[in-house]
Amino acid sequence: MPVKRILILALLLGSSAVYSQGILKNVSIEAFGGFANYQGELQESRYTFSQAMPAASLGLSYALTEKISLRGLLTYGNIQAADSLSGDLLRRQRNLSFRSKIYDASLTGVYNFFDIMERRYTPYVFAGVSVFNMGPYAYDASGTKIGLRNLGTEGQGLPGYPDRKKYNYQNISIPFGAGIRFAVTRNVSLAWEFRFNKTFTDYLDDVSTRYIDRNALLAAKGPKAVEMAYRGGEAKNGNPVYPAEGTIRGNPKTKDWYYFSGITVSFRLFNDRNFENGHSGKGIPCPKNVY
Repeated sequence: MPVKRILILALLLGSSAVYSQGILKNVSIEAFGGFANYQGELQESRYTFSQAMPAASLGLSYALTEKISLRGLLTYGNIQAADSLSGDLLRRQRNLSFRSKIYDASLTGVYNFFDIMERRYTPYVFAGVSVFNMGPYAYDASGTKIGLRNLGTEGQGLPGYPDRKKYNYQNISIPFGAGIRFAVTRNVSLAWEFRFNKTFTDYLDDVSTRYIDRNALLAAKGPKAVEMAYRGGEAKNGNPVYPAEGTIRGNPKTKDWYYFSGITVSFRLFNDRNFENGHSGKGIPCPKNVY
């Protein structure tokens, strides 16, 4: 190969490496660990640790400026709720319950109120969009795991209830929230964060509207669907009589939410060689007077 071509190739490779490092120095790996919960017909509190389950995230963030970044996360969590733990008598008599795994892929824009280079900490807010997968299920009286969607507990998919369509496992949500971040070293920061996800489905918990006719559900889906649609007979001092058609089971005017809260660790991939006087232009600083 002619020397000229070798030099050109070397120059291109070198430029590519420099460009890549320039890009990557603004990239951080983010890991989250904490709790997941939900708000809906079986859990009406807007925010609570009651019945919360573990959750974890892993992803990347890219610093566009000292205060603005883009973040992509993959999050896994579990949500659950049970009427038996409610303080409301009518809900305890209804005696429904559910669990669901949540797989969430989100992209958000993050705004830091302060330059963490200068203050070593900053409150921040974020918002974006996510795609998530759910799958509500419950355990019957014998302890067997039962998927709820295909039972059509509120008449979803039944010819006699054409306005009640089967809900999707995959849905879109709007994630938003806030946190406070602290610089630990030049490359590492810790944050406490609250992330709320507004969904456009009312079936995270398989409960949304009114009871359908018991005989219609029995004929279409069988005795297990009837058993899981109303479980008052399993509760202590509960009413075993299935509610009449049209009796309120949920509130279709309100959509369900899920949310995460916990600690986020950020690790910047590369040092900034131009770091001087506690400011490197982008990324996490080396805090002054750490010890």
